[in-house]
Amino acid sequence: MPRYALKIDYDGGPFNGWQRQAGGQPTVQAALEAALAQLDAPQTIAAAGRTDAGVHGLGQVAHCDLTKDWDTFRLIGAINAHLRPAPVSVVAAARVPDDFHARFSALERRYLFRLVQRRPPVTHDRGLVWQVLHPLDLLAMRAGATHLIGHHDFTTFRSSLCQANSPMKTLDEISITAHDYPHGTEYRFSLRARSFLHNQVRSIVGTLERVGAGSWAPDDVGRALAAKDRAACGPVCPPQGLYLTDVGYPVDPFDVGTAALGASPVAIGA
Repeated sequence: MPRYALKIDYDGGPFNGWQRQAGGQPTVQAALEAALAQLDAPQTIAAAGRTDAGVHGLGQVAHCDLTKDWDTFRLIGAINAHLRPAPVSVVAAARVPDDFHARFSALERRYLFRLVQRRPPVTHDRGLVWQVLHPLDLLAMRAGATHLIGHHDFTTFRSSLCQANSPMKTLDEISITAHDYPHGTEYRFSLRARSFLHNQVRSIVGTLERVGAGSWAPDDVGRALAAKDRAACGPVCPPQGLYLTDVGYPVDPFDVGTAALGASPVAIGA
């Protein structure tokens, strides 16, 4: 059975997360599997990351095994036709080797969190950003973030429901940038790691927002990390500002030229 990788874009607002659930709640995985079942034999798809309810995807990657040999251009169009009107879109597809796995072959994941500071309610970005009313100190948030870079026990910054075997993770990058936003400022938190714990990104951003607001000192982030205690974490921020933006593989499956060269690791869509 030929295996295909799919690159997927979705608005997580209407969904109860990525993963299909027994109760029949709307999920991104269920929507895609229903669309694929209209084209081929029913298939279970596997994704690079199981995003939570309300979290968005810009560069989610999944793989599926189909019974037919599909032209990828036609496959993209056919899946998208059966996804309507759900806010899910397959933006790229590629035939991949049988040993490719969207989750286990991945070398890194990248997340973006969008936080908007302004007093008037957001309109066009409603459901797509986290809005706060008070000013934030960018330099203080950056100083707090430095405590989290590297290999650490992230017990403080993971959900009590996290199923990972170990709280040890290596956070390779956190960058925080400020951008003009109508009547306010947008702060973008970009995080990169091989993998993340459940709620790790939202816990980190929620804690750094407290630093930006002046409720925490930057060094308090280091003390919270060292505590290895969930109770030491700042508030977990809401999901609507979070996006899975890229997944990196040894060879980008969607880049024919790179795949042919067998090149070094790349971040898809970077």
